[in-house]
Amino acid sequence: MKKYRNELSVGIFVLIGMLCLAYLTVKLGKLELFSNEGYTLYASFNSVSGLRTGSNVEVAGVNVGKVVNITLEPARDFRALVEMRIHDKFRFGDDVIASVKTQGIIGDKYISLSPGGSDDFLEDGDEISDTTPIFDLEDLIGKFIAPGV
Repeated sequence: MKKYRNELSVGIFVLIGMLCLAYLTVKLGKLELFSNEGYTLYASFNSVSGLRTGSNVEVAGVNVGKVVNITLEPARDFRALVEMRIHDKFRFGDDVIASVKTQGIIGDKYISLSPGGSDDFLEDGDEISDTTPIFDLEDLIGKFIAPGV
């Protein structure tokens, strides 16, 4: 009987350890399981090179949401449509400007929102009409190397 009690206690200890490991994996990996809070905004860009699903959406360096999906729109001259999930506590006017930025010189890409002063707020499913093109360092270098091309 004592043998089974030791095996049972070891089994419970291992199970608790595995549950703790799973919890830390989800928390440290910043996975949001079963999280559907917030609202969806869309923005259309000429290029979103380097932007990935899961990238941050920031205002003044503060995370306000995540990029949920990136698709190509053949009906709109093959522009990239970015779907963003914004936290409920942040509301933006219809004059907000969305742009793709880089953290540092060669860091990860993220969406930067620049709020305007409008009192007409965007709702779930609305599209940000004002976007700025991505700053492409390769294009800039190419213009200096071969200015006539």
